[in-house]
Amino acid sequence: MRRSPASLSALLMLLVSLSAASAEHGVLLQYHHISTETPPSTSTSPEDFRRHLEYLRDNDFNVMPLDEMLQSLKSRQPIPDKSVAITFDDGYISIYSEAFPVLQSFGFPFTLFISTQPIDDNQNGFMNWDQVREMSEAGVLIANHMVNHFYMLDREPGETDSVWLERQRQELLAAEERIRINTGQSLKYLAYPFGEFDTTIKAMLAEEGFIGIAQNSGAIGFDSDFLALPRYPLGGSFADLETATVKFDSLAFSVSDLEPENPVTDSASPGARLRFNPGQYNLSQIGCFANSRPIPMNWIDRESGLVELVPEESYSGRRFRYICTAPLPGSRRYFWYSLQWINPDIR
Repeated sequence: MRRSPASLSALLMLLVSLSAASAEHGVLLQYHHISTETPPSTSTSPEDFRRHLEYLRDNDFNVMPLDEMLQSLKSRQPIPDKSVAITFDDGYISIYSEAFPVLQSFGFPFTLFISTQPIDDNQNGFMNWDQVREMSEAGVLIANHMVNHFYMLDREPGETDSVWLERQRQELLAAEERIRINTGQSLKYLAYPFGEFDTTIKAMLAEEGFIGIAQNSGAIGFDSDFLALPRYPLGGSFADLETATVKFDSLAFSVSDLEPENPVTDSASPGARLRFNPGQYNLSQIGCFANSRPIPMNWIDRESGLVELVPEESYSGRRFRYICTAPLPGSRRYFWYSLQWINPDIR
């Protein structure tokens, strides 16, 4: 049967629409406490949390399960544009009492990363295994946050590098087994406690077949590092809806040739080199910042996107990051990438 010109035109418009709606990127959102009675820096009030969910619902975001997003992007399969995955760390009781019911009412899937020892110990302020199982049976993904929530980069007194690494491996596998025994799930996703890792830890995760998930901000895409995927923390001052919406809508840069590869540093102003591969952004509009102030950028080869970051300021704290952004032409959306730095000598 021959199609009429009108039906062919409609089919073409549909195909264009479907093509435009697919994307090579997604956004991971990170929450801890959903409460006003817990540490402010890691807490999102129930009111702010609901506002986040209402914004996602009312602005046509695709809230998808974490495993579907990661499997698709890792295999370079497009996902719907404006896709986000919601995650929680630690296993606090407010996730069960406050977040779980409201997420069910919205029909939004989410992932819970748990440290297993506080749950085994029935520690105050945490869920118990019955509550974790209830969430698992309702379709919540349960994933690994180690046995104990400690600084993975820290050594115990007299501990050699090989002994230290084996301790990390055993904790990782022990937590994964406790989750499997109690929920039947074994996703092999690790959310690094405090978002801390180095190249040795990443290599160990790769050997064990894990995906690593960090806490530095940015969108994820086909070319992301699946041993250290960024997430947007949305607790404390980051819970503000106006700034959160920019992150919900962000896009992933394609970055390569990063030097140094290891985020561990003893410098208060480390330099870095990276290449922004061709994309839907103008290289001249890329800006990099730390503490909301510009970092000088030395373009080694602007045509190929190779740039050196040469900070002139010193940055304090155990963890800090450089953030690079560029606008998507003709829209209010931004490409977003961050470099994580960690100085384990600072306690």
